[in-house]
Amino acid sequence: MLSDIMGLTDNDYIYNQSRAHSADMLFFKMRAWFWGTCATLSAFFIGNIMGVFDINVLGWILDTFWHSWEV
Repeated sequence: MLSDIMGLTDNDYIYNQSRAHSADMLFFKMRAWFWGTCATLSAFFIGNIMGVFDINVLGWILDTFWHSWEV
């Protein structure tokens, strides 16, 4: 299971845990995965809420860009 999440095999994990700084790297990687997942889920959640209230940011950007070519 750890190899699926962290990209390490069991032998790599055991070898890395035998060195002090490798444990720190593992925790950094776990924190990055955790906060990356939180940020992604938050962005999807906020995007869905904006869709419910008919807030279309991408449409506004494209309309502004499209109308900027018209003189």
